[in-house]
Amino acid sequence: MDKVLTYGEGHQSPSATDRRVQRSHLLMMIATALVATSFPVGAAITNGLDSLVLTFLRFALAALLLAPFVAWRYGLVIPRLQDLARYAVLSAFLVVFFWCMFAALRLTSALNTATIFALTPSITAAASAFLLREKLTGKARIALPLGVIGAVWVISRGDPTALTSLKFGLGDGIFLAGTIALGIYSTLVKFLHRGEPMVQMTFWTLTTGAIWLLLLSTSHWSDIEWSAVPVSIFAGIAYLAVFTTLVTFFVFQWSATIIGPTKVMLYTYLNPALVLIIGLVLGQELPPLAIYPGLLLILAATFILQSSK
Repeated sequence: MDKVLTYGEGHQSPSATDRRVQRSHLLMMIATALVATSFPVGAAITNGLDSLVLTFLRFALAALLLAPFVAWRYGLVIPRLQDLARYAVLSAFLVVFFWCMFAALRLTSALNTATIFALTPSITAAASAFLLREKLTGKARIALPLGVIGAVWVISRGDPTALTSLKFGLGDGIFLAGTIALGIYSTLVKFLHRGEPMVQMTFWTLTTGAIWLLLLSTSHWSDIEWSAVPVSIFAGIAYLAVFTTLVTFFVFQWSATIIGPTKVMLYTYLNPALVLIIGLVLGQELPPLAIYPGLLLILAATFILQSSK
């Protein structure tokens, strides 16, 4: 009877909790691989359309694809004003991140953006400590600085003088701003979650994001000659909407409530290596040897952090 009371309604047995954690980590591995593909795909299509229009189409298509399931499962009742405000705040940070990504990919490489993306765990950890009072483990205190050093190493191509003379490109700076926005967003998911189904939260985040982007991109639509836009651009948008937006949004938001935002963002340390591998598969040349120590530091940080309990 005591055990029944202990694990009654509203509580889960330790084994059920462990399964949810394991499932979350497995899904995060899949989502991380999908996110890595967004950098080369984004780089391939970013010159085909305005950044704001691209991001709007990505959000709008993902929301439209998710709408039938949400309508069937929960109904498409417009949330209360305070709930819409929560989703609008979340989506505002996402809009900043994705606009920065497309804008930055016009000016810098996919590997550079993926490497800057590896700074997200440190930004998330700082935001989580402030908003969620989340404390860092001993391993995290060692690994997070390693990841930052590794990321900076790759961005500077292993040249110390590039750091002292601040030889960072404009694209790198733009994407860094977007990465800060994403780190804050990751923490806000857990901070603003009120127990609603995660699919529902994902849908309204995408929808409010599409509204933000429609308002911001209005002046750009008249400049677009749609008949001249290659089919490959629309194919890239569809891929990003389904696999690196719809799927990854749900996985990231759901996992943030299970294993915490900092743990979720630790997977971003794998992105530089994954983007490098994808680039090699697509026939790109090997990057300079000077950046490999930085990549090794990033991978070491990943394994240290994911081995911590």
